[in-house]
Amino acid sequence: MQGKDISRALLGRRAFMAQALVASAVPLVAMGATRRGRNLLFPREPIRFAIEKTNLDLGGGVIIPTTTYGGTVPGPLLRMKAGEEARIQVHNRSGADELVHWHGLHVSSEMDGAEEEGSPILKAGASGEYAFVPRPAGTHWYHSHMMAHTDLNRGGYSGQSGFLFVDDGTDPGFHDQEHFMAIHHWQGRFHQMGRPIGNVMVDYAHATFNGRLGSAADPIKVKQGQRVLFRFLNASATQNVRIVLPGHQFRVIAMDGTPVPNPAPVRVLELGVAERVDAIVDMNNPGIWQMGSTDPAERAAGLTRVVEYANMCGAPVWREPPGFDWSYRRFTDPAARPPAPVDGIFSLVFAKEFTSPASMGGLDLWRINGKSFPDTPVIKVREGRRYRFRLMNATREAHPFHFHRHSFEVTAISGVPVSGLVKDTVILPVYGSLEMDWTASNPGLSLFHCHQQVHMDAGLMQMVEYL
Repeated sequence: MQGKDISRALLGRRAFMAQALVASAVPLVAMGATRRGRNLLFPREPIRFAIEKTNLDLGGGVIIPTTTYGGTVPGPLLRMKAGEEARIQVHNRSGADELVHWHGLHVSSEMDGAEEEGSPILKAGASGEYAFVPRPAGTHWYHSHMMAHTDLNRGGYSGQSGFLFVDDGTDPGFHDQEHFMAIHHWQGRFHQMGRPIGNVMVDYAHATFNGRLGSAADPIKVKQGQRVLFRFLNASATQNVRIVLPGHQFRVIAMDGTPVPNPAPVRVLELGVAERVDAIVDMNNPGIWQMGSTDPAERAAGLTRVVEYANMCGAPVWREPPGFDWSYRRFTDPAARPPAPVDGIFSLVFAKEFTSPASMGGLDLWRINGKSFPDTPVIKVREGRRYRFRLMNATREAHPFHFHRHSFEVTAISGVPVSGLVKDTVILPVYGSLEMDWTASNPGLSLFHCHQQVHMDAGLMQMVEYL
């Protein structure tokens, strides 16, 4: 089926699939009164939260009207036990239709939270229940999957995101502290970069860790000799980021929730939109340090957090990193085993068409192999078979590529074979290429797309369908 045919088919399937999102007669409990970062550990009863309008206090007198999960950013931290069914009851008090996407989880199409796959919309004022057995283990997240187009208060631009951690009992390594750190940018505005007209970017007034400006956030207090586990999430709508903790190194142990085959130290973390990085820091350099973005403008906008050793005083110290040492290759299998044979290869070229201000609301039009969603052809696969995607970027913008309901193995970066790195979101570099292999192991419609909201909204999406 072509994209438009699938859209019509989804409408026909909606009555049947609506049974999957069960209308709940139980009043959902708004979480706005709970403290930030509340853990909901291995719930026997349903998890309950509301989608609601919130005047979010970033600190320093900055109040952002937005939409949140339970009144906080990030929303409630959901800890789930691998193999144990989870039920999440959601009440939509936002005044607009919404969808909750369980990013990184291998759930059914109906539960995934993407309308293109057939997930029912959660209507304004309605309640519903999502139910699934969470897998795979690791650091994941949940967020709105609504289109935003030119409304910079909708979708990924809003405060609708939260961590979801699936625990399988695996010890990620001894650590004394654990911190979940969600990055987000606020109060975006469109601007055009150079010519031709239509090269649209988004600028932001503010940026935060966990919904607080660095100048207003409590420091992370540590002691010399401690090991701190940071679980970073880039929950921005459009911005890839680079993070440094001066005087220290991050030992990366997992990406997108999956342990890396080669844990390695780096000074700089790079996270594309929607990527997660779990990293351990050995606190072996006493002082008061300013952890934050390598971009001075982002630091000035608030994307910092003070890390303070016990018995130390003075102003936080920022130091530029001695170099950029981030690369996916650092964390792959050093043996670089050749990729397994595949049953099919799909070559995809990402490109952009500049538009006039009147078309697409002034947004650029993005294409895969010359087509924009919903006109991108549906890729057909068979269950149990292994396939290779060859991704090529014909643009000067990096694209955080996300595959719904599946994980994949990165098998080549710019033509160089690699192995062992399993992810669900990966940065396709500027004018670069990637190869990724995956097994068709979760039947149903599956969406893949650039996770930069402005690119996704303007056509950079495609569907996979099991035969």
